[in-house]
Amino acid sequence: MGKYTDKLEEIKRLIGDLQQEAPEAMKAFHEFMGAVEKPGAMDSKSKELVNVGLAVAAQCEWCIALHVKGALDAGATRAEIIDAGMQAVLMHGGPALMYMTPLTQSLDEFGAK
Repeated sequence: MGKYTDKLEEIKRLIGDLQQEAPEAMKAFHEFMGAVEKPGAMDSKSKELVNVGLAVAAQCEWCIALHVKGALDAGATRAEIIDAGMQAVLMHGGPALMYMTPLTQSLDEFGAK
């Protein structure tokens, strides 16, 4: 496995652990997430691209891995994902630019074209 595939596995382990430790909170979180992520005014791909930008701005490598994979699975191209990340750079500056590193590395690892 690669670094960003490992991050996805870490997320799965964390969620599993928290479902045991805080089941009510995790149930509420999952319900909220499901409601927000379902297609509405925006389709799933657009929502994942927004999440990519937010993940870069938040400087969260786990979030970047999760949402780059989600965007790819929703049909986003490498160019669209990089463009979404660059929106974070526009709004968040140099620190966000540095988090384009895990974004491009995860694109490479997940085989984005």
